[in-house]
Amino acid sequence: MRWFKTLIAAACAAFALPLAAQSAPPTTHQAEQREPITILISLDGFRPDYLGRGLTPNLVQLAAGGVKADMIPSFPSLTFPNHHTIATGLRPDRHGIIGNTMSDPSHSPDFWVGGTDAWWWNEAVPIWVAAEKAGIPTATEIWPGTTVATNGIFPTDWHQFGFTIGMRQRTDSIIDWARRPAANRPRFMMLYIEELDHAGHEFGPDSAEVNETLAALDTQIGRMRDALADMGQPANLVVVSDHGMAARSEDRVVPLYKEIEGRGVAVEQGAYASINPLEGQDAELASVLLKPHDHMQCWRKGDLPARFEYGKNPRVPEFFCLGETGWAVRGKAPKPGDKPWNGGTHGWNNQDPLMRAIFIANGPAFKSGITLPAFDNVDVEPLLRQLIGLPAHDAEIDGSASVFKDALSR
Repeated sequence: MRWFKTLIAAACAAFALPLAAQSAPPTTHQAEQREPITILISLDGFRPDYLGRGLTPNLVQLAAGGVKADMIPSFPSLTFPNHHTIATGLRPDRHGIIGNTMSDPSHSPDFWVGGTDAWWWNEAVPIWVAAEKAGIPTATEIWPGTTVATNGIFPTDWHQFGFTIGMRQRTDSIIDWARRPAANRPRFMMLYIEELDHAGHEFGPDSAEVNETLAALDTQIGRMRDALADMGQPANLVVVSDHGMAARSEDRVVPLYKEIEGRGVAVEQGAYASINPLEGQDAELASVLLKPHDHMQCWRKGDLPARFEYGKNPRVPEFFCLGETGWAVRGKAPKPGDKPWNGGTHGWNNQDPLMRAIFIANGPAFKSGITLPAFDNVDVEPLLRQLIGLPAHDAEIDGSASVFKDALSR
């Protein structure tokens, strides 16, 4: 029976081990105390009144628990000029991205939205470049200008632009970067999503397709917010758009190409047309463009109204013809197979309420339940500098963080 006694003793010892372990003081695992990060999110073409459609509960909740305002885009109310204004605190005339399409007699090739020539972006220092120079790691998800070596510098992490990279995948990139350990976690991230703008252009701002896209965008914002909360990552979320959207129709088009044929060439067309004269045709082109037109007004670039703060940069074409909101200006003859100009667009007077953008900020740096008066989008960059710990600019910019003084919790 000695074997049985030995077995009983061993069994008792085995049962005693968990009991002893239970009676030992519990081991405490200290959770990581994460420092706040800042995430700038651009929802291209998001008009402020879209928030009232009952389709964006996550964005509405962020706004209610933080800071919200209408934001006035810079002129012209286009995507690339305004994204670079948000990133630099400078008007397009000063940062050099004066349109979605640009031509410069001193440089080739011309600028277009899918181009990779960094030369066009080097007239100003955007915030991701300033942050990298200051040792603040950044990560950007397809923000305009970050997919080229602006001022010779890329973000620490970035992805090349591609329309096939959808909003969910882009949101996942932000979440994955935030999950990183502190040693290589970006302190400042930028996310760009353009699906809403595409739906607005194709179907118009009041379409079912725009509403579907609004709901889908809001879902991604909610996923990001929840993922950050689950990992215990405090974040200052700054949600903006670059401009609004207004309906257009093939019935409301000024056929400007008929008047400028043989006299000038249009660089851009849409809500406005910008035109350079053909050689020897400046006076003739001026006589055609500067006379009164229905639903459109033209200026030499040096005579544009001061309120636009636009026209001094040499990249701006010599003549500028702006349509009334809702009226498009066709500067180039339509080609067979071109789609009718229906749906929606932007680029009109930046003071028009339909061109306004959104601003929502939520996080530890912001008070709750604050609604600010409408402000210019040049003010966003100096706010971002405060959030990520960059010093104020050495040189004068067009914006100021003073508009946020009553909205900040610190």
